[in-house]
Amino acid sequence: MKYYLIVGEASGDLHAAHLMAALQREDAQAEFRFFGGDMMAHVGGVMVKHYKDLAYMGFIPVLLHLRTIFANMKYCKKDVVAWKPDVVILVDYPGFNLNIAQFVHAKTDIPVYYYISPKIWAWKEYRIKNIKRDVDELFSILPFEVDFYNKHQYPIHYVGNPTVDEVANFRISYSESFSEFTRNNGLDGRGIIALLAGSRKQEIKDNLPDMIRAATPFNDYQMVLAAAPGIAPEYYDKFIAGLGVKVVFGQTYALLHHAKTALVTSGTATLETALFLTPQVVCYHTPIGKIIAFLKKHVLKVPFISLVNLIAGREVVKELIADTMTIENISLELDDILHKEERRREMLIGYEDIITTLGPSGAPDRAAKSIIHLLG
Repeated sequence: MKYYLIVGEASGDLHAAHLMAALQREDAQAEFRFFGGDMMAHVGGVMVKHYKDLAYMGFIPVLLHLRTIFANMKYCKKDVVAWKPDVVILVDYPGFNLNIAQFVHAKTDIPVYYYISPKIWAWKEYRIKNIKRDVDELFSILPFEVDFYNKHQYPIHYVGNPTVDEVANFRISYSESFSEFTRNNGLDGRGIIALLAGSRKQEIKDNLPDMIRAATPFNDYQMVLAAAPGIAPEYYDKFIAGLGVKVVFGQTYALLHHAKTALVTSGTATLETALFLTPQVVCYHTPIGKIIAFLKKHVLKVPFISLVNLIAGREVVKELIADTMTIENISLELDDILHKEERRREMLIGYEDIITTLGPSGAPDRAAKSIIHLLG
């Protein structure tokens, strides 16, 4: 069969690549054409556009590139019609993909499947109308989304979470001891406080300085920063120069495996940290903290922002967001999870509950099997 996939960022490239590989295992005649990235290209098929030509984040960048965005949408629609795939598979990236879904549904008889749901349960819940109208099947990687969509009379397929697969695969192949890891990265023998300050420059700028200040008094431990892909090493220098912070590149999972605790900016990293059973504090600063705090209280439809707490349905990890993210608050929580055994044990029990809720590895394979079965 012919599969047309559309992703808009690095995480989508990763997840779509795994899905494509799983589809190949189930369908020896699989052909791929996609808006995607290097990982998808490695699996095979024809890349129409790289996601880097699509990914504009934030109000001003989007506004400045509207003409390019609309041109890419127009080209994508034309290309889908010309290639006549058996299915269009959308991966997250709702601003672009829901527009494509609307067109494909209205103008063709090609089925539209969505892998990794847009996070409309957090805000923009009104988009459920578009999804119900334009998306034939939705494959979710977050278990709580099943109840959300059932509430809207739109049944979906929970296939498991691919992050479980990624962590499990890493653990199978990784054998480096703590002493080898520290020696290979120029670290000393102290325990590690891992710093995961986000994947974008603005996030790093907003979060990393306070993370460092909060962790500095804990001099029995060393601070190790996980560098984000696509961020130049020099960018970190202005934040860590002279502060005793080491940086590791391309070793986030190894760092989480060996860390005693972690300060983590919200995102998939919070779930990855939990899957490594590493106690954490979720830190998300913003320059307009009071405004964001108001929006969190009155606009967001969910009680938490970290995937850990959303999946658990309760506060497993402390979320220090907007106006509550202060150096003092981070230090207090860091002290608790480093030195209070009961607090660590409570968090680890919460992690085990999350792992049970997520279910076993194999999300891409289950999604691929379900897609092929539904296509008949």
